[in-house]
Order: sequence, then C-alpha cells, then structure tokens
Amino acid sequence: MSAFWISIACGLAGYLIGSIPFGWLIVKLVKGIDVRQFGSGRTGGTNVFRAAGVAAGLATAILDVLKGVAAVLIVRQFIADTAGWAEALAGFGVVLGHNASCFLNFRGGAGGATAVGTSIAIWPWGGLPAFVIGSLMLFVGGYASIASMLAGTTVAIANTIGAVFGVTHWAYAAYGWGVLGLILIALRPNIERLRAGTEKRVSWFKRAGPAQSGSSATQP
Repeated sequence: MSAFWISIACGLAGYLIGSIPFGWLIVKLVKGIDVRQFGSGRTGGTNVFRAAGVAAGLATAILDVLKGVAAVLIVRQFIADTAGWAEALAGFGVVLGHNASCFLNFRGGAGGATAVGTSIAIWPWGGLPAFVIGSLMLFVGGYASIASMLAGTTVAIANTIGAVFGVTHWAYAAYGWGVLGLILIALRPNIERLRAGTEKRVSWFKRAGPAQSGSSATQP
C-alpha cells in the first residue's frame, strides 16, 4: 500500500478514535441525561462540568486529551515513511471525530482539549504552549470558546514556525491550520455571541443544574 493510502487510513482510524464520546458517556453514567440537551449541547469538558460537576468535567477533559495523544502515538509506533502525513492526518481525524462523532449523529465538542492532546503528541513545542495559553484563558479569563480558539491558533502558528525552520514537517503545519479550521467551524455560535457581547464566562464556583437543560441549549 502506498504512503498516500496509508496516511488516509490513519486519518480514518483517527476519526473513529476521536468519535468516542467520553463526555456523553460520563454524563449519561453520572446523571442519566444526554449532555447534548444541556448547556451548549456539546460533549466537551466545559459543558460536562456544567451538567455533572467538576469531577465529570475534569475526567472528560483528560480523556479527550488522551484520545488525541493515543491516536498519534499508535500511528507513530506502527507507521513510518509518510513524511509526517500519517500522524498529521490521524491527529486531524481525531479532532474531526470529536467534533462530529459518528456515534452521536455527527455532533460532539469544539475540539480544544483534543487538539491540545494531538498537538502535544505530534510536536510538544506546538502542543505545550497551546495547553498553557488555552488553560490561562479558560481558568483566568473564563471564556471556554476563546480558550479553544487561542489553543488552535497557537498550534497552527507554532507548527508553521517549526516547519519554516526545518525543525518539523510541513505536514504538521497543515494539520495545525486544519484543526484551527475545525475549531472555528464548531464555535461559530460562540463567535457570534462574542461579537454581540453576549458570550458568558464559565463560572467555576457556580453551575446550573440539569433541570435547566431544556432552556439552556443556547449557552456557550
């Protein structure tokens, strides 16, 4: 099989791994509700936190990061000689699967945590700065949407700089901009609210109860 088709297969495998809806499973197990009917309707750690509490949100975020790490490292272990494209497409596929899970009628999260995980595995100097910048915005600034966009932008720029200076593959730069595009597409409603000045911060000390799920689906 040629390197091209091997890389495509890795992208598809990454998509299936990314489609595992940890947030949906955790909220279903803990609260018996569908997290897609609560808050933003997404399956990421922030919305899981709103629906089921800190422990559930943290577990979701960690698992979403780890599925990104796992997909890339598995490909790196078993696939070689594709000039980085197998890893890059696997990483892109994981984020795509997370955002549009085939197990949840192509719904999911925004991709921030999963993008950080794949980026750390692909090239730590691209992923670790994204983790730091995204975390600061999330926990200090309180805007989950901006945190995801900043993390994605950092990944794209860092990997491009690495490619320009010959430190890493151009495939990784393509991965970075592709993932940023996925995040921006997922966060279109949030971007509109940011423009309108109506985007709400995440309150880490107060969260809504699941009973409000029917009326809160437009929240970030």
